[in-house]
Amino acid sequence: MNNQITNVYIWDMDETLILLKSLLNGSYAEAFAGLKDAQKGVEIGKMWEKHILQISDDFFFYEQVCLEIENCNKPFLEALSKYDDGQDLSDYDFNQDGFSPPHDDLNKRKLAYRHRIIANKYKQGLHNILDQEMMDVWDALYKMTDEYTDGWLSSARALLEQCLAGNEDPTICNTIAGGVVRSNATGSRHINVLVTSGSLIPSLVKCLLFRLDNLISHENVYSSWDVGKLQCFQWIKERFDNRNTRFCAIGDGWEECEAAQAMNWPFIKEVAEMQLGQVLLNNCLSFM
Repeated sequence: MNNQITNVYIWDMDETLILLKSLLNGSYAEAFAGLKDAQKGVEIGKMWEKHILQISDDFFFYEQVCLEIENCNKPFLEALSKYDDGQDLSDYDFNQDGFSPPHDDLNKRKLAYRHRIIANKYKQGLHNILDQEMMDVWDALYKMTDEYTDGWLSSARALLEQCLAGNEDPTICNTIAGGVVRSNATGSRHINVLVTSGSLIPSLVKCLLFRLDNLISHENVYSSWDVGKLQCFQWIKERFDNRNTRFCAIGDGWEECEAAQAMNWPFIKEVAEMQLGQVLLNNCLSFM
């Protein structure tokens, strides 16, 4: 009998692992009662918004899939995998394949092809997509944002890393894939899963831009845009569940809180006024 313990952490993205909306509307700066330059925060948010949309459009089919054609957002990249026949796409012309709303099997296959390319690009990372000038701009923006938010982004990364290691010594843990760690000492697995209310393609791009891609793999990114967070939580339970699996949800909103309650999962509320850090990690691990 396999007695391996699997701990699955289900994360919200915006205002939990990253900051964007609160930068754009100034609410992040307002929480500091004048100690933060609100206009600088808005400008930082607008720069992120520009890069997210540009990279989504230029490299991840966002304009073609979700803006020009309606009803093409899917809750996860594997949603149409059964329609992918494995065709070699190295010379495939995505601009001339006649892709239209995917209501029939042919167009579902065309969308599945795009999802396969998106998954491969996610695995390759932005350093294999962007030129050096854009990489330098991205690196500077990340550092500027982390400084402005007192280390929010780097703290979020550290928290994800620590959750993957569980309460084991990280030196005895092996990374299996992005967002999955197996402990050599206990045989336990620790998995990060993301459920975001944003549409799928920009959310994947956010993971790349905010340097979460090596901590959350593409198959573990879910969009609740069309289906709601409870449905995503149910899919996650079906995918990972066995008698030795434990789930914990972390977020800042009412929807993920209610979904976690419906699933009878522990829920950790991360409020915007509280910096991510060791206290949240301890709370997250205490359910084990």
